[in-house]
Amino acid sequence: MRVLSKLMLAAAMLAGTVAGANAQDKTPVKLGAIEILTGPNSRYGIAIQRGFDLALADINKAGGVLGGRPLALAYEDSAGAKEQALNAARKLIGRDRVPLILGPTLSNEMFAAGPVANERKVPIVGTSTTANGITAIGPYVFRTAMPEADVIPVTLKTAQSKFGIKRVAVMYGNDDAFTKSAYDVMKATLEKLGIQVLTTETFGSKDTDFSAQLTKIKGLNPDAIVLSALVEAASGIALQARQLGIDPKVFIIGGNGLNSPKLGEIAGASADGTIVGSPWFIGKKDPANQAFVTAFREKYGDSPDQFAAQAYDTLFIVAKAIDAAGAPDSEKIKDALIKVKHTGVMGPFSFSESRDPADTSGVVVLTMKGGKFQLLE
Repeated sequence: MRVLSKLMLAAAMLAGTVAGANAQDKTPVKLGAIEILTGPNSRYGIAIQRGFDLALADINKAGGVLGGRPLALAYEDSAGAKEQALNAARKLIGRDRVPLILGPTLSNEMFAAGPVANERKVPIVGTSTTANGITAIGPYVFRTAMPEADVIPVTLKTAQSKFGIKRVAVMYGNDDAFTKSAYDVMKATLEKLGIQVLTTETFGSKDTDFSAQLTKIKGLNPDAIVLSALVEAASGIALQARQLGIDPKVFIIGGNGLNSPKLGEIAGASADGTIVGSPWFIGKKDPANQAFVTAFREKYGDSPDQFAAQAYDTLFIVAKAIDAAGAPDSEKIKDALIKVKHTGVMGPFSFSESRDPADTSGVVVLTMKGGKFQLLE
């Protein structure tokens, strides 16, 4: 009996020591993040990085995760290349042993990196990947970005109702998964709304001269140009359209790629009148959003965009999943993510069974005026 009692006492002391060690564990929980930090599309990735970093500071100031462990992010620059995004995912999983990856920035990159994370059973969360089929990659692939399939129909229907649009020209980048997917949604929506498509013109993501397509469009005299492009190409198209004499009354109606303040910065007055849909608006009056906007401006000397806002909320969503999982364990985090509920700067959020945003009712339609987006009224 005495031997048994001593063994029980020793076990109790060991358990207490382990529990104490766990309580004192201040090792950072390091996550991976794959974003475009250099190159033409870094405008998106840098905004996302800033959103993450602002959230990271707030989370750690509030105590971190798992009872006091700081959260950390290991960034990998994809430079907008899917091969680089793929290698970044392999590095973060194989060398850095991260339990979760944030990103990549573009859908093209997710279609490359997502299968690797899914195969290795590491959850990967896209904050800006809106193409069709992203979460169909596998059960470890999530996204907090609202799909274009939910945003574009609202945008086009609003433009039709407000401006009586009947005839349009369509332009899209045909060598990018995101812009091609958005075009597919545009095509189906235009057909459903009974809007006539006069011509469909394509271009490459690295093209800078759009004069041939725009000259043809000018001769057809459409009510609007429906455009699926990333912001660099969209800015060039807006500039060249006005230079060629396409009337400013011929609206440019865009997908998510145009939803960046950089459009106004690059194209100036030529971008005025551009119409886009968004799940977020900088002018939302709720306290959480206004506090985020103020903090972002104070830290970076610039205003946040939709991509920064989505990134900010996403890190809080992931932090909640880590706490619910009870450990930086990929499988437990994956199971916890699907159950997370969070109200942030984007509004209430939860995942659907397909690991997409469950609530897609918060789309607002914006128009650019004086180089800045405002609500279309």
